[in-house]
Amino acid sequence: MSLRTTALALAFVAGSALSALAGDQYVDSSGYAASGYDVVAYFDLDQNQVGSPQPEAVRGNKAFTAEHNGAKWAFSSAENRDKFLADPTKYSPQFDGHCAYGVAQGGKVPGNPHLWRIVDDKLYLNITKNVVSFWEEDIPGNISTGDGNWKKGLEAAAPSGSEIPQYDGPIGPTG
Repeated sequence: MSLRTTALALAFVAGSALSALAGDQYVDSSGYAASGYDVVAYFDLDQNQVGSPQPEAVRGNKAFTAEHNGAKWAFSSAENRDKFLADPTKYSPQFDGHCAYGVAQGGKVPGNPHLWRIVDDKLYLNITKNVVSFWEEDIPGNISTGDGNWKKGLEAAAPSGSEIPQYDGPIGPTG
């Protein structure tokens, strides 16, 4: 085997191992990541102060979809879909769409697309309004703890199979 062939084989194995460690995106019964809401649109919304509800999330449309991280995503426009495809890591919710506070507590539970916050240009979702208040008590600490839990193996754990509790919005994109 040539040195080049060996190097390519090792690169493939290393890449496969990294892929195996990546977790799957949370997908609810809608069949879409983020319950069919447009994850790019969050970055254009004005955020409210901590302690106040965020603006309403923007629903995606079945006409504008993409595949990433084992999930189907919906967007409100072709432009947002194309932005996502150009840099899905920037727009994808942290912790594969699972609740940021839940991950900080060591578990994978669903993230609610209506309970969101962008911190340091990253999108975080939480599960219920009560949980949002706990998460907001120490956002930097919860992110740090969540990142640690994620890297210590939570990412590789199976995605949540639960539906979002106390969910007060439509599931799935329009169209």
